[in-house]
Amino acid sequence: MTPLFRRSGPAPQDRLVTLIRKPGCHLCDDAQVIVEKVCDELGVSWEQKDITEDAQLHDQYWEQIPVVLVDGEQHTFWRVNEGRLRKALA
Repeated sequence: MTPLFRRSGPAPQDRLVTLIRKPGCHLCDDAQVIVEKVCDELGVSWEQKDITEDAQLHDQYWEQIPVVLVDGEQHTFWRVNEGRLRKALA
């Protein structure tokens, strides 16, 4: 493929996925499994944040958890689609 048609996005090691969750949330547990798998396979860093420990995150996302951010931008909420996350990080 010629350089003209290649994506020129950030390298995997420069990406960050953030999982916003709360304790006792089964959807959050499901989302974490997918986030861990995709990020580990692609070499992408990821973190998790607990809305019960951050008032701003709670106010912003409490109706949508789990929420996945890619490089600080909301990617999805409630259910994480492995293929869609993988594509967003590729």
